[in-house]
Amino acid sequence: MPRFQYTAMDARGQETSGVLEAANTNDAVSQLRNAGLFPTNVFEEGKGGKVGRKLVEQAKTTKKLASRPRTSGLFSRSTIKSKVLMIFTRQLATLIGAGLPLLRGLTVLGKQERDPVLRATIDRLAESVQGGSTFSESLGQHPKIFNKLYVSMVKAGELGGVLEVVLERLAEFQEKAQKVKNKVVAAMFYPIVVLFIAVAILIFLMVFIVPKFEQIFSDMLSGKPLPELTRLVIGTSRWVQGNFLTIFVVLFVIWVLFSIFSKTAKGRALIDAFKIRAPLFGDLVRKSAISRFSRTLGTLVTSGVPILQALNITRETAGNVVISDAIGKVHDSVKEGESIVTPLEASGVFPPMVISMIDVGEETGQLPDMLLKIADVYDDEVDNAVAGLTSLLEPVMIVFLALIVGVIVIALFLPLVSIIQNLQSGGA
Repeated sequence: MPRFQYTAMDARGQETSGVLEAANTNDAVSQLRNAGLFPTNVFEEGKGGKVGRKLVEQAKTTKKLASRPRTSGLFSRSTIKSKVLMIFTRQLATLIGAGLPLLRGLTVLGKQERDPVLRATIDRLAESVQGGSTFSESLGQHPKIFNKLYVSMVKAGELGGVLEVVLERLAEFQEKAQKVKNKVVAAMFYPIVVLFIAVAILIFLMVFIVPKFEQIFSDMLSGKPLPELTRLVIGTSRWVQGNFLTIFVVLFVIWVLFSIFSKTAKGRALIDAFKIRAPLFGDLVRKSAISRFSRTLGTLVTSGVPILQALNITRETAGNVVISDAIGKVHDSVKEGESIVTPLEASGVFPPMVISMIDVGEETGQLPDMLLKIADVYDDEVDNAVAGLTSLLEPVMIVFLALIVGVIVIALFLPLVSIIQNLQSGGA
């Protein structure tokens, strides 16, 4: 059987060469690809490499054309849902942990991925890795999908030779972060829905029901004065009908101005400060922010990311300006060789228990483990806060909705009593 010399790239982008036996050049290329290598030159011993090079280039060209993303115009999507990214990370970690080369794992995931944006991105990642780039460099080319935290952790895993371990940590981090986020959203979803229903019912009653009763009262009471509460409800109904478009425009303008204000540095700082200190929801937001800070920093440092770089990444992904400012001061403190406890305590956001645990972790040299323990504790705190908030809001919102509808019903019922009395006296 003929012997073929080859030059190929492994999954980490390192060049390797050797000799193998194959029936022909196609068979040799197939053997190399099945072994997780990416041939750049294959030729039969004694015949030079022109044919092999041509075949490899054709294969690369075919792959590029096949992996070229299809765009759908101006409004094509360029991001993916966090849940989709979480599943991709977990699957890739599982494949690499099972011994599959990186490129082969990307190829397998690319073929089975249903999300078109992620599928095209995976194909480009595989192409970049095959071209000699590291996985972290390839991820860095897609910042809308893979943030700095993701790229930095992968880079640390590559440098330490523990990519599969880092990917497992990253997948676990994403899963827990998504879990906390879902709980916070669920806690805020209930009162928003109830409030929306209350407003919808109120508008329906004021626009359609109250005017009909007003006509009935006018016909049957023959100009007699209505109760004060009824006059108030009818007056409100007339105002809503007469200014419906104005109300809509004013609410829309308020929403636009709030959106613009929230995008300014000062506006974002004020809104984030209010979120943390707001009644009812403030405690929940603060606990989820502390959990996110602790888990992000702990995961980064545990994965081998330098502390200053980890603090920068944590600051950028904190999701709250107040927390970001506190982390920025921690970064400056660590850069000067000082403790991280003092600036955290000065921020007024972190509870004494968190400060004490971080202080102990710093003194004992177990800061990453302590940060992850804090994150676990505050994940449970978020669970308890969500349960407590839900149990408190349910009766409050039910009473609120019943009060609105009850006032309108009573206001419409009072004149009916007079009408019934008049009918009875007339019948007598």
